[in-house]
Amino acid sequence: MPKRIDTILSEGLVEKGLISKDAADQILKEAQNSDKSFKELLLGRKILPEHDILIILSEKLHLPFIELKQTTIEKSAIARSPFKISSYYKFMPVVFKDRVLSIAVAYPLDVKIQDEIITQLGCDISVNLACESDISDALKKYYGLGAETIQSINVADSDEKGSTIASLQEKIEDIEKLATDASVIKLVNQIILEAYRKRATDIHIEPYRKNVSLRYRIDGVLYDAHVPAEIKNFLNAIISRIKIMSNLNIVERRLPQDGRAVVRVQEQVLDLRISTIPTPFGESVVIRILPTQMLFSLEKLGLAKNEVDIFEKLILKPHGIIFVTGPTGSGKTTTLYTCLSRINTKDRKIITIEDPIEYEMPGITQIQVMPEIGLTFSTGLRSMLRHDPDVIMVGEVRDLETAEIAIRVSLTGHIIFSTLHTNDAPSGIARLLDIGLEPYLLASTVEAFVAQRLIRVICQDCKYEDTAAPLELKTMIAHDLGISVDGVKIYRGKGCSACNFTGFLGRTAIYEILVVNEIIKNLILKKAAANDIKKVAVSGGMHTLRQNGWNKVISGETSPEEVMKVTTLEEVSGEGATFDSAQAKQDKQSFDVPVAQPSKGNVPGAKIADKRIYNRLDSKVNLHYTLIKPEDAIDKKGFALDRYGQTANISAGGLLFISDEKIDIGSIIEMHLELPDGSEKPIECLARVVRIEEIEPEHKYNIAVCFLDITGTERGRLNKFVQR
Repeated sequence: MPKRIDTILSEGLVEKGLISKDAADQILKEAQNSDKSFKELLLGRKILPEHDILIILSEKLHLPFIELKQTTIEKSAIARSPFKISSYYKFMPVVFKDRVLSIAVAYPLDVKIQDEIITQLGCDISVNLACESDISDALKKYYGLGAETIQSINVADSDEKGSTIASLQEKIEDIEKLATDASVIKLVNQIILEAYRKRATDIHIEPYRKNVSLRYRIDGVLYDAHVPAEIKNFLNAIISRIKIMSNLNIVERRLPQDGRAVVRVQEQVLDLRISTIPTPFGESVVIRILPTQMLFSLEKLGLAKNEVDIFEKLILKPHGIIFVTGPTGSGKTTTLYTCLSRINTKDRKIITIEDPIEYEMPGITQIQVMPEIGLTFSTGLRSMLRHDPDVIMVGEVRDLETAEIAIRVSLTGHIIFSTLHTNDAPSGIARLLDIGLEPYLLASTVEAFVAQRLIRVICQDCKYEDTAAPLELKTMIAHDLGISVDGVKIYRGKGCSACNFTGFLGRTAIYEILVVNEIIKNLILKKAAANDIKKVAVSGGMHTLRQNGWNKVISGETSPEEVMKVTTLEEVSGEGATFDSAQAKQDKQSFDVPVAQPSKGNVPGAKIADKRIYNRLDSKVNLHYTLIKPEDAIDKKGFALDRYGQTANISAGGLLFISDEKIDIGSIIEMHLELPDGSEKPIECLARVVRIEEIEPEHKYNIAVCFLDITGTERGRLNKFVQR
């Protein structure tokens, strides 16, 4: 005879029209002849989801159905039921009140089993229905990961506490024996499996005086993994097991060690990078989890369409160097592998030298740096050339020797990809110059600097628009992007079971791409400061990291806090940091005149008087300037030609001067203004050409420029001079 609960469930499903009577009878008969319940057979054949099955049972048996992940579990309930009872009978205690323990089960309990639980706990119980996976997760969360396994492990004999130095070798042997015991193997496997299920990239095992901390890094943030307090008794056994997996020396505990292991989780093969370091209370272990195979795609990196086009052009160049910059853990290597994957064809020889090798890629020769035997980046790079490569990837440029070799290799017709540790793209230039690289080598070989950061992506299952976001925040975003505040919408994640109630699921990258064009090359030759290079690049259309991040905020991909965590205000709105700031717009406004045709006379004055932000003075002031433009502005020595002239009028926002040659609108000029105010120091700043007018019949031009990076002190000097 089928079980009564199976029959009730079968009848309920037939009544709801979720299954035919013939199919229900057939499954019932099969359940009668096997050790599986009617529900287990339904789930095994994927006829219905567990949630729907439990809803039917809840209605037929008048038992409450609860969403366990959204239910508050009381500590008194956990304390009332020991883990060995909860795990044995597969229930989760929820609430203990008036000597009644409310429990959640995945299938109604027989009366006999209920009596056993009551006898074991010494109190009455009330039964609720909940999904089996939710019960399993709750047991791990509230009792601790691996609690069942730890219970099954026998605690070491108390004699071990009194062991002496003479018995150290015996103690080590015991640990190794314990590490290979099935229970410890299972515990370590549970730790790794749970990390994989939670999408963790790193596992941190950290010993302290009275406890052991287990943490997972998920989407770049560390989260505590609740483990039983007893795990501290098995720390040495756990570490020994991990060392055995990665072929490390289990006897050596005084020195750091690094190793690797390959494991299979379900259908996925994982590459584990294990690193140990000694601490006063034991060894601390970090396990980095890397999939052995990844699908690399530029579109999935987080690049916008125009940025993908820039990348495509860069990686297809026949020679040169592309640097990806950013701190450790910002995804630089993944970006480089994606570039290599795009150009990995049969007709190209690609060699990489890395520390360590992050991903294995078919069709690419990969070299692991080993400094202990003399295989460094520089020595490996020299040997690579004998293997006739077309493309080379250098894991990191750390010193002048490696940089010079990479530069010279690119000069011989190779394309090179590498990384630098700098905060933004222009700082990569300063970094290379700082380690001693010659400016002419840098300017002639580097094609681009790409800065990047990783930010978390809002969970799509619980995303909502935050209409209560502060107006100041929206104003800042609108100001940095040069758009209306009305076009700024901010989204957040409420938190749900899909994202483990964090509000975020996965990560994407934000980029800052500095293409080394002729203007940037000229600044490199002059050893210009990184801030000056950045200002010129932004004026030419480069988006900073923060601007790129803001675009992802208003598109609903991430939250403002994620962008602000990895970028700084100065990248966009600091003094002189961008040419699209409010001040620059004001300066430019005093020159912008809607002129359809070139002017036939002198400079109009009355038309723009009402638009000017600063007072203007018609005065002749000596100046000389350097025109930063392509090849026609560069002499044979590689330096920009200086021009001399006088202003026609001047203000604290910009000036007007007469030139014998036509200068294109948008050109950048380095100004040296000899202001007759008693100071011997000239005013030096960058300026942008915002308007030109031809003066006939002299065949000269009125050139109007606005100042770009003038300091507040120098602007005050100008304003004081004009007003006086």
